Amino acid sequence: MTTRILTGITTTGTPHLGNYAGAIRPAIVASRDPQADSFYFLADYHALIKCDDPARIQRSRLEIAATWLACGLDADKATFYRQSDIPEIPELTWLLTCVSAKGLLNRAHAYKASVDKNVEAGEDPDAGVTMGLYSYPVLMAADILMFNAHKVPVGRDQIQHVEMARDIGQRFNHLFGNGKELFTLPEVVIEEDVATLPGLDGRKMSKSYDNTIPLFGSAKQLKDAVARIVTDSRAPGEPKDPDNSHLFTLYQAFSTHEQEAAFRAELLGGLAWGEAKQRLFELLDNELGEARERYHALITRPADLEDILLAGAAKARRIATPFLGELREAVGLRSFREQVQVASEGKKKAAKAARFVSFREDDGFRFRLLDAAGEQLLLSIAFADGKAAGQVTKRLQSEELDLHAELNAFSVRLDGEAVAYSPEFSTDTERDAAMQRLREALAPQE
Repeated sequence: MTTRILTGITTTGTPHLGNYAGAIRPAIVASRDPQADSFYFLADYHALIKCDDPARIQRSRLEIAATWLACGLDADKATFYRQSDIPEIPELTWLLTCVSAKGLLNRAHAYKASVDKNVEAGEDPDAGVTMGLYSYPVLMAADILMFNAHKVPVGRDQIQHVEMARDIGQRFNHLFGNGKELFTLPEVVIEEDVATLPGLDGRKMSKSYDNTIPLFGSAKQLKDAVARIVTDSRAPGEPKDPDNSHLFTLYQAFSTHEQEAAFRAELLGGLAWGEAKQRLFELLDNELGEARERYHALITRPADLEDILLAGAAKARRIATPFLGELREAVGLRSFREQVQVASEGKKKAAKAARFVSFREDDGFRFRLLDAAGEQLLLSIAFADGKAAGQVTKRLQSEELDLHAELNAFSVRLDGEAVAYSPEFSTDTERDAAMQRLREALAPQE
């Protein structure tokens, strides 16, 4: 069974060496697993909660997108998109907000920390607290639940948010699932062996401490940063202690076992700190050199990045759009035309199990195909007018179906073009069973 993995990257800064070792590199390696269906997105709605500088957010979106692609993310295999390009996410956020208990959100770590800080300062408990900060866990839940992610790799500070997504999804399933699990409940993944790199001063590498090593600065900038790493006062020729040297820890994160053993032996043998820093620079430059060139080439071609991200958004929306339609149906946001058409079909075609339901949205005319129990089998693409949508429904009832499996969903094609998509299924077996149900539903009635 394919495992869907989802990771978001908040667009408020420029990636540094610690981000690369701790998140980017392991995520890209994981995306190459043939059993993984990887979703990576730029969390630019989340960025608005933390940053009110539009220029910084825009630059960060560009830099982070270029970084992931330069480091080897295959946008054809993974689904790589901007959160803000998926309009279904804010709509789902509202649906989830309506079932999220205030008491649950009151317990969110970020909100509690802000309240505690205000109380200590003698301020009103909610001073400076925005609804964005307060509702952050609901938006994160929408990110995860929209694509029914099985696993969500996060740092320890984000465990609570994944647990809250489970709580919210479970509540929604209970209220509106009618016996069906609409949302997959995600599992948190803590990668214990992922490197947490020390910065120039030995503390955790962080922009907050101003102790970072740039990921894609020039070779000179990289060398200058490495030269500023704090070391002890042991002179050349004196044995160094690798296990208490953050310079060695940095080297360890990028070296092979053989290189690590050789470097350890050199330090124990009295290697001068200046020479040790040169060794680290050469190791990092060798690791990052090609990716650095790709990064700077991408940064100069923002239109290419835009095309890649929009293609990723289109890919993501092929899942999000029909699924949100299913969720809207579940909570009662249904078309009045459906009631009219169902009544009409009840009189004229009582023997026919499946029914088409036509409706209009902002982007055009669509139809759904529902089975006898009201479960959605298909959601169409948007058509320019109702006549075009009607012609497609007639052809689907009279022509042999051309079905194409696409991961855990399938599409229906006419003249080689996809005209409708199924909901998302948890397994290939469920998907194949749904394809058979569709064939039976549209089979000519005797």
